Amino acid sequence: MATIYLIRHGQASFGSANYDQLSELGQRQADATAEYLASVGIELDAAYSGDLSRQRETCERALAGQVDGVPHHIDARFNEVNNDEQVAALAPVIMESNPALAELISGGKPSSKDYQKIIEAVFTHWVTQDCSQYGIQTWEDYSSKAHSALREVMKQQGSGKSVGIFTSGGTIATLVAHVLGVSGEKVYRFYEPIFNCSVTQLFYSGDNVSLSYFNDRSFLQMLSLEKGENLVTYR
Repeated sequence: MATIYLIRHGQASFGSANYDQLSELGQRQADATAEYLASVGIELDAAYSGDLSRQRETCERALAGQVDGVPHHIDARFNEVNNDEQVAALAPVIMESNPALAELISGGKPSSKDYQKIIEAVFTHWVTQDCSQYGIQTWEDYSSKAHSALREVMKQQGSGKSVGIFTSGGTIATLVAHVLGVSGEKVYRFYEPIFNCSVTQLFYSGDNVSLSYFNDRSFLQMLSLEKGENLVTYR
């Protein structure tokens, strides 16, 4: 069996001018991931990430703990879903029939918790409705590209390999749902609980792929105790 590790990026910079960069905590989480991979003897044959800065930096920091140089492939199909694009296009439509969402949005700059409620409403609408008329990437296009990227990694790397894919919560949720045969309308249930730098393991052989475990952050919990700081975050 070959193995793929789906690893979410470290904490990004929510609320800053540039969200797409690791926060200082996010950098420490990525470094902790390198420490974890080395300590349990996970030697990657190849690594992939999207082209987002937070994904690439997490990958680079995590690979710093590998004994041999690991090739790092950039594939934009592993990028996160475009939440900003979706909120801008779909929130005004949803607000017409969702007073609670309208109140959250009209209340000014939302907190991280409130923003997550907005993302849930918008994401659910995006995956269950035909949004092609809004000029944004559709769920069908996004998910099919993520699925094809995973298949190509499996084909390129072949049997007996250990591969890391450093990506984002929405992408991990999309891929896990696909592996489990879960419909798009239920993908958000996998999306919301994914921790920063958590690890999800897939096994594959040929074209067959299965889920071994999902969203493991136990190593971050252990390192939090050792280092005297909380390394476990959602956002």
